[in-house]
Amino acid sequence: MNQKNYYIIDFDSTFTQVEALDELARISLKKHPDKEAIFQKIEEYTNLSMEGKLSFSESLAQRVKLLEANEDHLKQLITRLKKKVSASFSRNAAFFKAHADEVLIISGGFKEFITPVVSQYHIKKENIYANTFVTTGDGNIIDYDHANPLSEEGGKVKLVSQMNLEGNLYGIGDGYSDFQLRESGLIKKFYAFTENISRASIVEKADHVTPSFDEFLYVNNLPRAISYPKNRILCLVIGDAPTESLEMLKRDGFSIRHKATFEEKYVADVHMMLLADGEKIEAEKLERALKLKTIGYLGSAKTKLDITACTQKGIVVFDDLKQNPRHANFIPKRMIDFMNTGTTYLSNNFPNLQLPRIDKSHRLIHIHKNVPGIMAQVNTVFANHDINIVGQFLMTNSVIGYVITDINAQYDDQVFKSLKKIEHTIKFRVLY
Repeated sequence: MNQKNYYIIDFDSTFTQVEALDELARISLKKHPDKEAIFQKIEEYTNLSMEGKLSFSESLAQRVKLLEANEDHLKQLITRLKKKVSASFSRNAAFFKAHADEVLIISGGFKEFITPVVSQYHIKKENIYANTFVTTGDGNIIDYDHANPLSEEGGKVKLVSQMNLEGNLYGIGDGYSDFQLRESGLIKKFYAFTENISRASIVEKADHVTPSFDEFLYVNNLPRAISYPKNRILCLVIGDAPTESLEMLKRDGFSIRHKATFEEKYVADVHMMLLADGEKIEAEKLERALKLKTIGYLGSAKTKLDITACTQKGIVVFDDLKQNPRHANFIPKRMIDFMNTGTTYLSNNFPNLQLPRIDKSHRLIHIHKNVPGIMAQVNTVFANHDINIVGQFLMTNSVIGYVITDINAQYDDQVFKSLKKIEHTIKFRVLY
């Protein structure tokens, strides 16, 4: 009999992008004359605790004393936190709904602001474990419940020990209290969550570093919103590219390497490339870059790239003929849209196809040589596996055919193998 899995998830800087008490301080102390000094002190207490350099109970007590907060401030905080849910958790809302019984939020934060935020993701209130504030009759926060084990040093260990959960327990978090669960032997694996902050002292202790929740779902073969974690997609930036271009790609979650040249060690693994104006790629390296899906060129690629070779290899090229320095985000935006939705709009060498994401469906991309009969073979594969097509879009040019198919059924690896085996297939991938 298979054991039940439990997923223990931290709240601050994990489920949300920020530390909630730090945010509450910025709301409650907005008009305080010494607010900046107090903000800094609260952040120091937070970081010392997260890094295991100060006991959690001492850190919590000091931070609550400094807050000067009330219930009205909490309402403002909740509104802010709902907009600050980590992107990879937000896009995987369906996972929480499907696994509502197995997801536990265990946090040293406070139920008063955690429950309204995570409940909108179908996480059960009885599965939320956190501290609680003590307030006066007029709503001022003056203390917290010291009897709650989560207010103590090693509180998560004490709480989980008392819960007597039977099954495989996995912990996801960014701080020392999350690692303590692994150190105590209560959980099977500890995943250091680094989407928002990466603490070296925690990362080195983790069983696995997960830059996004997509990564956690991927390595555990769990249902997810996207087929392949963006943090595993290597984007190589070559030459003097604007910082804002790099930041845009980084914000979308891709793994960025900024180099002066196309180094040999990246040839086999690069998925995306952004080239500064004037840069070139050797034809021999381009031929061996089998995973490369798109190249963005910050200028005209006409004499710098072998566009024909790129097309024949199924590599979508975006360039900027106007070479307008004020449009530093134009090319990265096109690359991101292609990687996320398959959109080839304004590409240099592919049929221009622009379409929205379709909810509750899976999107498959098939690039092939423009020869008769390919579409019939593609759809025969779907028919043989009883797959219902929600939408299908095909465009061609003189060299290739580019087809995007949205399906609403679960699929298996055999579908992929069959599509890849179709004669004249150049590239095939699953977007989500």
